[in-house]
This record gives sequence, structure tokens and C-alpha cells, in this order.
Amino acid sequence: MILYEYPFNERIRTYLRLEHLFQRLGELMTGESPLSHHYALVTLFEVMDVAARADLKSDVLRDLDKHKATLAGYRGNPAIQEAALERIIARLDSNFAALNAMPGKAGQSLTDNEWLMAIRSRAGIPAGTCGFDLPAYYAWQHHPVKRRRQDLERWVGTLAPLAEGVLLLLQLLRDTDVPYRVVAPNGQFQQTLPQGRSFQLLRLRIDPNSGLVPEISGNRLMVSVRLMREDAEGRLQPSLEDAAFELTLCA
Repeated sequence: MILYEYPFNERIRTYLRLEHLFQRLGELMTGESPLSHHYALVTLFEVMDVAARADLKSDVLRDLDKHKATLAGYRGNPAIQEAALERIIARLDSNFAALNAMPGKAGQSLTDNEWLMAIRSRAGIPAGTCGFDLPAYYAWQHHPVKRRRQDLERWVGTLAPLAEGVLLLLQLLRDTDVPYRVVAPNGQFQQTLPQGRSFQLLRLRIDPNSGLVPEISGNRLMVSVRLMREDAEGRLQPSLEDAAFELTLCA
């Protein structure tokens, strides 16, 4: 099954973008070639760009605190596994403390590194990081794999509290509801959202063998899914066939 996710607000959209970048960064850092580590640095700069939002750190701290307060209300509930609940609350506490201890915006300590910022300023220029433009960076790419990886781990480590906070919040959000199966007659599906609940994320799973691609839109009142199929030239065209998929609305 292919999983598609659609955020209902800008905050969750930012969290999903950061998750995507952190996952890519983790895979690139495990590589051994200078090219893998170059693109790991480029991805690190993308994380810094997204994290530069003035209110991002406070958003994550506020959400961590809100989840902690909600989960603390389940203490003493006989239907809840007390040990599992305390582990999650401890993770929220630990991550809140680590993120709160970070000075300034997320990634601010990296902006004080002139060597990194020189690379960042050239990375957006086509072929801007050639050896004749950045000889010190070119020399770094010839360092042993172990040293390059240690450098990357040190730089990425400054963003670890943010990464852990975002991944934990998305995990908790995704676990709030269970999927259910729906059918899209003639490739179209619409659902009115119940009042009194603030949905933040839509998750859609569809069989890749169907060859269908969902186009999702939504707001606080309704969600809509239009199923598309590629034509011979690779353009997406509306599908007119009935099709089933799994839907999860996370509040």
C-alpha cells in the first residue's frame, strides 16, 4: 500500500516537511561517498531554512506540553497501561527540556560556523561548490569517511532535539485514530467532517497495483479525494471507475 498524507494546517505541513528532510538526512549520512555527504549537507541547509521560522520552536514546545497535559489526564485510568503511559510522558518531558535548552532558533548555532555558511551561500548556485570556488570544502570531501561522518553527526546533533520533538508529535498524532475503508464512486470521494473535532492530518492508503493517484483537498468542514490515472503521455487524468482505499482522519 502507498501511504499519502495531507495536512490540514500550516504547522503540521511544516512538521511533515521536517520529517521528510530528517529522514533523507539520516539515509545520506550513512553513505560513504563524498557525494552522499555533500547532499547530506545540502539537506541540512534545507532543514535550517525550514527551521528558521521564528515561531517553530515555540510551536513544538507548546505541542509537547499540550500532549503531556492530555496524557497526564489518563493516569489512574484502568483501561490504560500505566507503564507505557509513563514512558511516553517521560519522553515528552525529556524532549521538552532538551529543546527548551537550545539557545535561540533551531539551528542558530550552525549559523555561527563561517565555514558551513560559506558552503550554504554557494550550495544554491548551480555548480557553486566546485573545488575552485570552495577549496577548503573540496579538501574536506577528501577526508576519510569516518572523519566526514563525525563532522556531520556533530552538526546534525545540534538539531536533534527539534528532530526528536517533531517525530514524536507526528507519531502521537498518527496514533489518535484508526483507518477505515471507503469507496470512491466514479473516482470521487467527499466526506463532511464532524463538528467539534479539529482534524490535523489525513492519511490515505491505496493499492499501488490500482495505478491510481489521489488528489486530496480539505478544510475544517470537508475533505475531498479525486482519483487520477496517468495517460500514455504521463499526464494525470480523472479516473471514472469505482475504487476503494483506507482513510484515517487524525485529530
